Amino acid sequence: MKIKWLGHSTFLITSDSGTRIITDPYTTGDEYNLSYGEIKETADIVTISHDHFDHNNVAAVRGNPQVVKGTTEAKGIKFRGIPTYHDEAGGSKRGDNTIICFEVDDVKVCHLGDLGHLLSDKQIAELGEVGVLLCPMAGFYTIDAETASQVCNRIKPRVIIPMHFKNARCNFPVTGVDEFLRGKENVNRLDSSEVEFKSGELPANTQIIVLKPAL
Repeated sequence: MKIKWLGHSTFLITSDSGTRIITDPYTTGDEYNLSYGEIKETADIVTISHDHFDHNNVAAVRGNPQVVKGTTEAKGIKFRGIPTYHDEAGGSKRGDNTIICFEVDDVKVCHLGDLGHLLSDKQIAELGEVGVLLCPMAGFYTIDAETASQVCNRIKPRVIIPMHFKNARCNFPVTGVDEFLRGKENVNRLDSSEVEFKSGELPANTQIIVLKPAL
């Protein structure tokens, strides 16, 4: 399985057999404070954690993909949606959010969307063992670095890939990735937008992998 960070919270996940999944496709443009390139990828499946402009631009994805917003099966892959909130006030500020988990080539991937709060014991149990966690950690719209660290410590994924953070192509009022990385071990900053994982070869101890946006 390959995971390619297109930008923001958007990843292209490609199975060994060629099935292509895109997560939370963004809408780009200066008026949106996002200057990532336009998404021109083809996909079989698109997952959506919530209906905000920077996460639900299904129209940008080519290939007439099946849209997944919760628990369902698509193209032979089982998706599980875990209801959460976009804020720490039960969704009263920014609405609902869905964590979406699925297995590709026997590696479990969980996309936290715009999670805005700590997870309950029940939600942690629902997540189960996680191979790759796609995690926001930059605050304001989502959990901040400290809360994200607590969430990750409870989930105990094999790999964490940060997303939705401030950089040259994202001018949101959020922090950069460095605040989340501060004081952490097993950090690998790749000079690449893509990384490959194989079942049985994930790190024994949690590793943080920082990717470069492809677009």
